[in-house]
Amino acid sequence: MKLQTQTILPLLLTTLAMLGAGSSALAHVTLEQPEAIAGTPYKAVLRVGHGCEGSATTRVTVSLPAGLRGAKPMPKAGWTLAVKREKLAKPYESHGRTVTEDVVELSWTAQNEAAYLQDEWYDEFVLRGSLPDTLGAIWFKVRQSCVKGEWNWAELPASGDSTQGLKAPAVRLMLRAPSPAAAAEHKH
Repeated sequence: MKLQTQTILPLLLTTLAMLGAGSSALAHVTLEQPEAIAGTPYKAVLRVGHGCEGSATTRVTVSLPAGLRGAKPMPKAGWTLAVKREKLAKPYESHGRTVTEDVVELSWTAQNEAAYLQDEWYDEFVLRGSLPDTLGAIWFKVRQSCVKGEWNWAELPASGDSTQGLKAPAVRLMLRAPSPAAAAEHKH
């Protein structure tokens, strides 16, 4: 029996430590698909899993990463959608026309108290757009406004792409190269 206790106790402590680390990771705004292929269309599903220290969420504002093109938000029943556009430093071609301004920020605001995202609830805020061709991390900065307080999920790492140690990290999307098979298929 003593051998079992000596074996089980370390396993139990390790499991509890992992659960504790996992719960803090769940506290942030996250992406349903945290990796994507550079230069392809992408559906960003931003998951909001809590309010602000017990207070309900009333607005979610997303600053889009540089290079994300043609972003289109998905409306939500009970929420008003606002789209902010800015003039581009470098226009691009899309569907035979020159695009000189693009979406840089999206905001969903609850229309009334019945629509608030309660602290104990979970919801998703969705947009789609075309990803830049560059590989590596791009960042969605999310401001979560609540009845009392807010979270500004906008911290970026000083170097690299790890969010470890950041209190309110921006939402990271890792852009990868296509697999050799997918690249060959795309050419045909």
